[in-house]
Amino acid sequence: MIIYTDGSALGNPGKGGYGAVLMSPPHRKELSCGFLLTTNNRMELMAVCVALESLNRKCDVTVYSDSKYVVDSVEKRWVFGWEKVSFKDKKNPDLWIRFLKAYREHNVRLVWVKGHADNVENERCDRLAVAAAYGSELLRDAGYENREI
Repeated sequence: MIIYTDGSALGNPGKGGYGAVLMSPPHRKELSCGFLLTTNNRMELMAVCVALESLNRKCDVTVYSDSKYVVDSVEKRWVFGWEKVSFKDKKNPDLWIRFLKAYREHNVRLVWVKGHADNVENERCDRLAVAAAYGSELLRDAGYENREI
């Protein structure tokens, strides 16, 4: 299974959205959703969470993302240290907890790709994310809105 993801915020914070493309030939699925108030990093991470959660069986997955925040946090194993201290002083703990649950259901490898570099699927995810952020039926990002300031 190959997954491409992207997130976008129109202002940071501001309206935002995520996009994901899941491919397991001959199948292809696109996911996207928009939010009223969120951040770019939250949408980048949300895209990966939703994509992994949408898989209906355990599988080997390669996730391509242009988010160093997401990819480095996992590939450099920072998130596992954060988890050990209950994400103390870390942003987006709700999404990291959600991510780790979905991550552990599969064999996942994350790969960073340069954004806006003519990668067809990454560009498609970006268009999905931006369109979702401009959508008319935006959801509330309770994890962001209810965070401790």
